[in-house]
Amino acid sequence: MARTSGDIVVAAPAADVMAVIADFAAYPSWATGVRRCEVLTTGDDGRPETVRFALDATPIRDEYTLGYTWHGDTSVSWEIVEPGEVLTSMDGAYELEPADAGTTVTYQLRVDVSIPLLGMLKRKAEKVVIDSALKGLKKHVEAAGA
Repeated sequence: MARTSGDIVVAAPAADVMAVIADFAAYPSWATGVRRCEVLTTGDDGRPETVRFALDATPIRDEYTLGYTWHGDTSVSWEIVEPGEVLTSMDGAYELEPADAGTTVTYQLRVDVSIPLLGMLKRKAEKVVIDSALKGLKKHVEAAGA
C-alpha cells in the first residue's frame, strides 16, 4: 500500500530543519498529540536510532517505539520496531530538498492500527497527521531562526 504524503516549504536551510526533526525532546511542544518522547539508542553520528513515543491523538492513545535511519541532512526514514496496542505498523520519511525560499520538506506516512478502519478513513487520518506535523515543524523551525 502506498504512503500518504504532503509537503511544505520552510524558510530555513536543510541542516536547521533536520536538527529540529532530530530533537525528539522538543516534539511535545510542536508535534500534535505527542505527549512524550524518549531516545533509547543513538547512532555513531549522534542522532537517535530508536525512540519511544507516548501518543494521545484522539481517538488513538498509545505507546510505541520507532527505529530511525538518517541520510545526512537530506532524509530520515523510520519504521515501527515495537508496536503499541493500537498502532501495529508505521513507516514514514522526511525528505528535504533545497528551494528558493529555504527547504521543501516532504513527509510520507503509512500507518496500520488494530481497530478496523476503512482505507479511505485511514488515509484521511494520515493526511491530517502529516498536515499538522508539517505546519508544526515549519512554525518551530522558523521561530528558532527568527
